[in-house]
Amino acid sequence: MTQLQSPPAVEITVATRGAVSLAAPDYAREKVEAVLRRIHEPVLAVRVKLTQEPHHSVVRPSVAQAVVDLNGRPVRAQVAAATMQEAVDRLQDRLGTKLAKVRQRHHTGAWVGRGGEEHSPQHVERAAEERRIVRHKTYGLARQSAWAAVLDLEAMDYAFHLFTDAGSGADSVVYRDTRTGTHRLASAGATAEPVPGLTVSPAAVPELTTDGAAERLDLSGLPFVFFTDTATGRGNVLYHRYDGHYGLITPVRD
Repeated sequence: MTQLQSPPAVEITVATRGAVSLAAPDYAREKVEAVLRRIHEPVLAVRVKLTQEPHHSVVRPSVAQAVVDLNGRPVRAQVAAATMQEAVDRLQDRLGTKLAKVRQRHHTGAWVGRGGEEHSPQHVERAAEERRIVRHKTYGLARQSAWAAVLDLEAMDYAFHLFTDAGSGADSVVYRDTRTGTHRLASAGATAEPVPGLTVSPAAVPELTTDGAAERLDLSGLPFVFFTDTATGRGNVLYHRYDGHYGLITPVRD
């Protein structure tokens, strides 16, 4: 009988932020290693981040995140809990589920449910006049199909994923509709073409400045705003960060 062999050992790097105990990194390595022992595909790198939020009003101040490079495809999981030990335990479960779903999607072409939102990091309440853009990320958007974008969205445990639609060439975003649990698609500067299995957002993508996007984000109560930037004509996303500030994602200019 041929026995499955465990993949070669890979270094698990652990970074911490805040008042994280000295024992937590080793505990996290142990739990993540337990997940990797069930994976019989090349794991090229693993990064873990443990964050202890200082805010006393946060119910789940301990945040554990892991990113696994599974044979060239990054897979990310992130959870929050009342204690760091609980967060790491939940990270182990979520990461194992996430890796299994990515591998299933690769073999079957189907994606099954996300779940786990109840253990997402809790947002810190911050007055609108105090909010600032504290993270601005610019990168070359992947040119891909809408369903390939959904796979990246779920594999990376994101609330949304900004990409360039391979068919229309339009900057687009896919996200999970929290009301229905289904994936939705919106495209800037064009009406998104119907995609089997995806709901196309009927709302027009607004053309805004970043300040205008921040105003709309605050008024809407939504987690993010997808808009066409008035200066560049490209699709941007402004979103609420868990620390109460904003994050901005913009494409690299051609």
